[in-house]
Amino acid sequence: MTQPSKTLDIVALGEAMVEFNQGPHSDANDAPLYAQGFGGDTSNAAIAAARAGARVAYLTRLGTDRWGKCLMDLWQRENVGSTTVLRDAQAPTGMYFVSHDAQGHHFSYARAGSAASRMQPQDLAHWQDAIACSQWLHLSGISLAISASACDTAFAAMAHARNAGTRVALDSNLRLSLWPLARAQACIRQAVGLCDLFLPSLEDMSALTGLTKAADIIAWSHAQGAAQVVLKLGGDGALASDGKNQHRIPGHAVTALDATGAGDCFAGNLLARLSAGDDLWAACAYANAAAALSVQGFGAVGPLPSRDTVLKVLNAPSKGTAS
Repeated sequence: MTQPSKTLDIVALGEAMVEFNQGPHSDANDAPLYAQGFGGDTSNAAIAAARAGARVAYLTRLGTDRWGKCLMDLWQRENVGSTTVLRDAQAPTGMYFVSHDAQGHHFSYARAGSAASRMQPQDLAHWQDAIACSQWLHLSGISLAISASACDTAFAAMAHARNAGTRVALDSNLRLSLWPLARAQACIRQAVGLCDLFLPSLEDMSALTGLTKAADIIAWSHAQGAAQVVLKLGGDGALASDGKNQHRIPGHAVTALDATGAGDCFAGNLLARLSAGDDLWAACAYANAAAALSVQGFGAVGPLPSRDTVLKVLNAPSKGTAS
């Protein structure tokens, strides 16, 4: 069977949301001020990939409300294809709030019953051509967690991708506020078995598997079926494995203001460079530098760097980076 030509590099599936991020200043009454932006892990990754030069499209449902239109306008500005986005007049676009303190950043969500949570496997009829024409399908643990029907849709999309010769990338992105641990363990384990590239974090995998050593997490991920694994280690960089070799990508020393979308930035830039033909190690080095740049501003989307900015960091004298 002849596979379709790959006219896209990445299609991402999940929930995009409106973000309200606590800024560094307060008003005259010392109340926090929140800047309105955009978020949603796979949407962030899609935008990051587009800024890196990849050909990208997004698969989701949005409300027909004002916020849904704002997200459609965002993707148009960011060169992320949105003809695959379905509009749902019966449900709102999700939103979330980010606050900051000495312990880091904290999320509060208003996404119950959102349009994206109403994704159905039947929606694949609108998306199957885009998936088949893409090099990569990117999903996350959140794509699976927002509802049972969204989880079924994600698995249907992964199965279609594999049949069409499209590689599957999965970011663990564990959010236990969205689903019980036992269900998360079962679904993510199954999804890892369907992916070509798994992007876990140390914190997620400790919760999911009880493993705390990087080497053990890499081994577990390969044992489930993932051909390539990149374990994100925050400020310590990343550990990448292709099943035969492992390379450690060191962190960049930066002053982190807001790590809201750093992992998404890493994922999007990694997939962009893999789509462009980089090997896993070079793609990880690029993604790591991009993620280090992204934590130096507030919000999930605004600080995502352009390719020129990342190249300046990579071509600068070595000082060491963080993802």
